[in-house]
Formats: sequence, C-alpha cells, structure tokens
Amino acid sequence: MVVRGSAAPPTPWSESLAQPQVDKTAYVHPFSNIIGDVKVGANVLVAPGTSIRADEGSPFRIGSGSNIQDGVVIHGLEQGRVVGDDQNQYSVWIGENTSITHMALIHGPAYVGNHCFIGFRSTVFNARVGDGCIVMMHVLIQDVEIPPNKYVPSGAIITSQQQADRLPDVQEADRQFAAHVIGVNDALRSGYHCAENTACITPIRQQLERTYQSDVTTQTDRPSLSSPSTHTSNSMQTIRLTPEVVDHVRQLLAQGFQVGAEYADKRRFQTSSWTSAPIQSTRDSDVLNALEGVIAENQGNYVRLVGIDPRVKRRVLELIVQRPDGSGVRSAPAPVSSSTSYSSSTSYSSPSKANVSYSGGGSSKLSAEVVEKVHQFINQGFKIGTEHADARRFQTSSWTSCSPIQPTRPAEALAALESCMAEHAGEYVRVFGIDPKFKRRVSEMIIQRPGDKTNGAAPASSYTASAPSSYSSNGNGNGYSAPSKGNLSADVVSQVRQLLSQGYRITAEHADARRFQTSSWKSCTPIQSTRDSDVLAALESCMAENSGEYVRLVGVDTKTKRRVAEVILQRP
Repeated sequence: MVVRGSAAPPTPWSESLAQPQVDKTAYVHPFSNIIGDVKVGANVLVAPGTSIRADEGSPFRIGSGSNIQDGVVIHGLEQGRVVGDDQNQYSVWIGENTSITHMALIHGPAYVGNHCFIGFRSTVFNARVGDGCIVMMHVLIQDVEIPPNKYVPSGAIITSQQQADRLPDVQEADRQFAAHVIGVNDALRSGYHCAENTACITPIRQQLERTYQSDVTTQTDRPSLSSPSTHTSNSMQTIRLTPEVVDHVRQLLAQGFQVGAEYADKRRFQTSSWTSAPIQSTRDSDVLNALEGVIAENQGNYVRLVGIDPRVKRRVLELIVQRPDGSGVRSAPAPVSSSTSYSSSTSYSSPSKANVSYSGGGSSKLSAEVVEKVHQFINQGFKIGTEHADARRFQTSSWTSCSPIQPTRPAEALAALESCMAEHAGEYVRVFGIDPKFKRRVSEMIIQRPGDKTNGAAPASSYTASAPSSYSSNGNGNGYSAPSKGNLSADVVSQVRQLLSQGYRITAEHADARRFQTSSWKSCTPIQSTRDSDVLAALESCMAENSGEYVRLVGVDTKTKRRVAEVILQRP
C-alpha cells in the first residue's frame, strides 16, 4: 500500500504537510495517491486512480465504511472551511458509509454527510450535502446546502438555494441502492486485503482455475451460434420483432448508421439511467438476433433500440421495443379504451387558423386546441411525442416518454394521446412536435394536470374554439389584446390566471441556446402587477424582446420564496 506524505513535485505547502492517518482495516490501492493531513477511517476503500491531496486546503476526513472509487479527485482551496460532525473545521469532510463514485470531484470547502451517494462525474464544490442524499450522474452542486435525504437527478445543476430546497425526497429504493453499493465495495476492500495475503488468495486462485477449465470444456460442447438451427434472421423476425422494428433496423443500417440497444429497470428508467448493450455487427440478421437476445435477457425491463450516426457521434433514433408489462413497438398496439370512440365515422376536419371543430361519439378529454395542434403537426410533417410526470418529477422537469406515436392520421394520433392520458391519470401529460429533419422539438403543450377532470375540454359531443386574438380579463383588470400571431396559448393564459388567483407572483426569464444548455437563465423586466392583463402583456413583451431565444414563465410563492411552476413559452 503506497501512501505519500508529501507532494511531488514540491509545492509551497510541502514543508508543513502532515502525514496521512490510515486505519489498518482500510485499503488504499497502490495506484492511488494520498497527500497531506488526511484521516481515513475504518473499513474504507480507496480504489485505483484516485487522488486525495490535502496540500493546498486541509485537513480531510473520510468516515468509516465509505468508499472512494476509481478516478475520484478530492482537493481543497487554501481558504474556506466546513464544520465536521466533531465540530472541528475541515477543508473536506466525508461522512460514514458514503460512496464517492467513479470520476467524481469533491473540492473543498465541501461537506458530504453519512450514507450519501455521489454519482459518476459529479462535482461538489463549496457546498454541503446532507445525510442520506442521493446525487446521480453528471451533477454540479455549488454554493448551496442540500437538505438531508434529498434526491438530485442526473445532469442537474444546483447553484442556488431555491433549487436545492425544492429537490424531491429520496425514495426507499434509492436508499437500498446506496446500501447495495456500500456492500459491494466493502467486499472489494476485503478482496484486496485477501489478495495481499498468500494464505488467503492461493485456494481462491486454484478454485478459479478449475472453474475456467470447466467453462472451456462446456463451451466446446455447445452448438455454434452461427449454425442454421440457432441463428436465422427469419426466426428472430417472426417470433418477436414486428415488421416496424425490422424496417427501422434495416433502414438505419442502409443509411450507414450503427445500431445499439439499451435496457433499464423501472427505477433506472425514471432517471434515464440506461445500460448499454453494444451490437458490433452491421448485418441485419446479426443485429436483429442481438436485439432479440437483449430483449430475452431483460424480461421485465425496458429495452430500447438506438441508432447512432458514427460521423458526428450523435443519436438519430431512440425507440422503446419492450416495456415491463410486455408492451412496446414489438407488440401489437394496445386497444383503445371503450370509453373513447375513434371510429371511421368520427370527423376530424382539418382546422383553419380561425377555428377548429371536432365532433365525436365518445367522451374525449382532448380540447379543441389540442386537436388543432395535432392537425398542425401532421400537416407540417412533424412527428408527435408525449411525456408524463408525477408531481415530484414535474418539479425537476424529469419527464418520462409515453409509447411513441407512429401514425400519421389525426384520428390515430388523437387516440394515442387519449391512451397516454388514461394510463397516467393523476399525472402531468404533455404533447410536443418533433421536426424529423433537424431532430428537434418545435412545440410543447401540457394537456393534462393532476386533478383535472375535463382538462378544459368542451362537452364531448362537440368542440368549437376560435384562435385567440385577444385575452380578456377575468375581472381583475382590463382586457388585454395579444399580437395577431397569438404567441400565448389558451393553456398559458389559463395557467397565468390560476397562479394569480392562488396568490402567486409571476416572472419571466430568457436564455439563448448556449445558456439554455447550462440552465443559466436571465430575468426579464420584473412584473410588478398582479392583474392578469398586465402580466400577459409583460410576457408577450419579454417574448418579443428576446425573439430567437428561450423564454419561460415562472410562478413564485412569495411566502416560502420558492418556485411553483416553470413553463417554456418560446423556443428559438
């Protein structure tokens, strides 16, 4: 075990560096580096490739039972301290039974509590992370204090206390996952200690050699995967994969794209934490067989097909082919509920800009505005997507995709929307258009909210709506006339009035494409008024001043100083 007490090459702090204190039950891999006043507790694992440097900022403390995984960097600024659980000051404090996973960066002043999980490539700087927090992958936490037992989704950028305070709570499944990681790494620590003990490792190596020899013998008795009895594209196509999936695969391969697969259980699907299943071949029969193999090995999980453009290293297609309930593109379409009728006699007339009319025999939840939007998407050649989120995930914008909508006929698309809403009653559901040429979203509209009974729809027998040319006040102020192009939809107007009626304030923010990717929004001119006509006018003004940028509406609870709603009104 190699532990350095001084930095190499020398630094301005080399002369005053203390020696690391490592408990005898801990394991520090020889390919790691510990420098300076670092106290490593009992049963800690420090994996290969880690760098723990208490030279500029010190001291560091790593609590018992924690694991510092491959590639982690722990460092600290010369100025700035946090108060540890022992009430002493530290540059970096890491609690007990905490996992700092691969390639994470903990930069002091920083405090990470007990029983925490810090995901791959995440960064904690000048911050405190409370006990029991789960921080997923590629997260930035800076200049804030995360309350205990909070869940930070992958890719989140938490740089304001308001963002930290409205994070969702950790679920029991998250706690079990964190405890599992601790158990796995404790077994690794024991294994490393055993590897350095000849008496311990010799019988294990002998057992492994016998196992390998047995496996080789068994492999020679197995039939070849390339034999006709076990490897034919026809059997793979007809048994499980629908012609639609087969066509997608062949089309991707014909265009020179690579094809891969990914899978996720229900928990990882909610956080978009997919596991890759690479497919190396470019032959359609091999790819179809490999895709079937992934489906067979992951029964009860989500499986999706991925198309990749190798030239620009980007994805051109993501298609879910299996869901835990057995549904997916590879299965026959789920029948439409009998409560909603989309028969051939149902009329979906192509809407004009002035009005839209829908007559149906069923009890549809779709408003005339949604019907018009669907017609617009299809007429413009856009694809249609839907997503849903419960109240907790809505607050963190962690939406989950519904089943893809493939039809290009309005009646079928509307039926699919109804199906998504029915499957996720009591949740938020939104619809959006997808420009297949530029692979981007062109519009988003929330069509269902928790507690909605009719979603603002007119009676089922007839829907008639006019394109809004003005927004009349609901009694709180004068009428407000919108620009002729009608930037604010009826759904937005309704949401503004609902927020104002509940006593919330409304503000607006904008961001160009670069700042949008880093969630670096700028505030528009503050909206002081609480009259709906003034607020709607101010929102339109912000959109006009920042044309070509993202603009969003923000609802603020003035009592608790937190955001209650964020809705994107405009995209580039």
